[in-house]
Amino acid sequence: MSILNMILAQVTPADTMIQQAADTVQQAIDSAAQVVTDSAAAIAAATAPAAAEPVVKELSVWDLTMAGGWLMIPLALLAIVSIYIFFERLFAINRANRQDNSFMDRIKDMIHRGEVDQALKICQDANTPYSRMIEKGVTRIGRPMNDVLVAIENVGNMEIAKLEKGFNWLATTAAGAPMIGFLGTVIGMVQAFFQLASAGNNSNVTILASGIYQALVTTVGGLIVGIVALFAYNYLTSRVNKVMNKLEGKTMEFMDLLNEPAK
Repeated sequence: MSILNMILAQVTPADTMIQQAADTVQQAIDSAAQVVTDSAAAIAAATAPAAAEPVVKELSVWDLTMAGGWLMIPLALLAIVSIYIFFERLFAINRANRQDNSFMDRIKDMIHRGEVDQALKICQDANTPYSRMIEKGVTRIGRPMNDVLVAIENVGNMEIAKLEKGFNWLATTAAGAPMIGFLGTVIGMVQAFFQLASAGNNSNVTILASGIYQALVTTVGGLIVGIVALFAYNYLTSRVNKVMNKLEGKTMEFMDLLNEPAK
């Protein structure tokens, strides 16, 4: 009996060690399984937001223009014509603004010499607004001063009217283009609310929002065209005013020439 107790006493610690080893192995397996689970969850969390993010659509200028509808056509025509008038008038005003610093000196010499025909030829060769004014004044030499001044001023007014050709179009575009844009917006808003009402129970904010942004495109287009035309009109007007001031200066210089006492 004592021998059996001794054998059992030796076997029991061995079983305990085996059990402890088995527990250790199980803990290692559980830890590995937890690591795999955590890794899979991290991968899923990293990929899920990318798939869930909404795709934002970017609109180009061409897309916005096309979304404006048929009213964008008259706005485009107004813009093209306004740009053409601006550059055409700008070149014409620049040509009219050119001046020969020796022009009045030569006219003065010819008149003092009594060579009126030569003075007229100098004016015709210059072919500028102020030379045509002086030419009219030279042809009126010998008449009362008031008649000479009136004749010169009439020619000056005609020259200024020529330079301002097309300005009415720019002014009309500056005022009318935004109104066309507002008209397009009102029409678009009516259509948007009509579509929203027609959708019935299927109506949502997307239908209204898409109609509104399309309607506002015409307002943006109208304002852009109107602002460009307004700035073009004011710039050209300022350039014409400078030419007008030079014409007035040439007129006064010529009148002073006629009032000089004979030598």
